Amino acid sequence: MGHREDLLEGAKACLLEKGWARTTARDIVAASGANLASIGYHYGGKDELMRAAFLALIDDWGVRVAAEVRGDTDRAKVWDAMIKGVDANRGFWLAQLEVLGQLEHNSKLKDFFVEVMPQGWEGMVTLFEGVPEDQVDKARAGTDGWLYSALFVGIWTQHLISPDATPSGAQIEASLRRMAGG
Repeated sequence: MGHREDLLEGAKACLLEKGWARTTARDIVAASGANLASIGYHYGGKDELMRAAFLALIDDWGVRVAAEVRGDTDRAKVWDAMIKGVDANRGFWLAQLEVLGQLEHNSKLKDFFVEVMPQGWEGMVTLFEGVPEDQVDKARAGTDGWLYSALFVGIWTQHLISPDATPSGAQIEASLRRMAGG
């Protein structure tokens, strides 16, 4: 790996271990073996590198979940795989909570989330409905994907607080069917 990749891996490790706010540029350099100046050279600054690491961790999680369900659109199995993914990467989901708490006071970070959220919605439609990501239309991503994402944010947040109280995928789906039935 080159310095750019080393920095990204170091930032990912720091995000998981220390969280967003407690990670310094020096922490990333120590974790990556790169030098401090290379952060600015390759990423423009620590914040840009942290955003890249955050996106890479989301992508890593999505790839693992997609591999686990392997195109199976049984939504109960998808929910179970997503919840299992939270357990497997608890540090990342805790870092997400930390990041969400900073959005109101960090306009660049908020703008970053506004920009990448539609990609996440597309990914949700792919996982739950089996539509290839490059074929998900924006309207469907903005409705179906948005709803899956909103539900999942609530589920993983509550799961971090009380894993034993988290319903199974089958229970989540049964609840959704009851609600949709009026």
